[in-house]
Amino acid sequence: MSERRKWHEGLRVTLWTLIVPPAIWAGHFLLSYLWAAISCAKAGRFATFPTLFVIGTALALTLIALSGWVAWVKARMPGDPPPHEESNEIDRLRFLAKSTLLLAGLSFVGVLFTALPVVFLRDCL
Repeated sequence: MSERRKWHEGLRVTLWTLIVPPAIWAGHFLLSYLWAAISCAKAGRFATFPTLFVIGTALALTLIALSGWVAWVKARMPGDPPPHEESNEIDRLRFLAKSTLLLAGLSFVGVLFTALPVVFLRDCL
């Protein structure tokens, strides 16, 4: 009987996956400020319910959460207990996974705080 692999078991945590959550946060931050600048220049106020902004924020939060989940799965690999100080492949993978997980958490909170002004501010000054 053949074993079926789950789709996430083939995913790897690398330096590229480490920069995905902060890059999404930076992209959301840039688009938020562009949206605010264009809204204030054209209409003089923010839209009452910016559908496109809400969709973009939800997409950013989903991608960051997915990245954090993959890192969490990889950080929980069986093996030696912490501290992971040896220079081997498993310890490097755990270090990158834990770092990615922490950056994903920070980026998730950053996206939420970037979106908060849309909720509370209505007028452009």
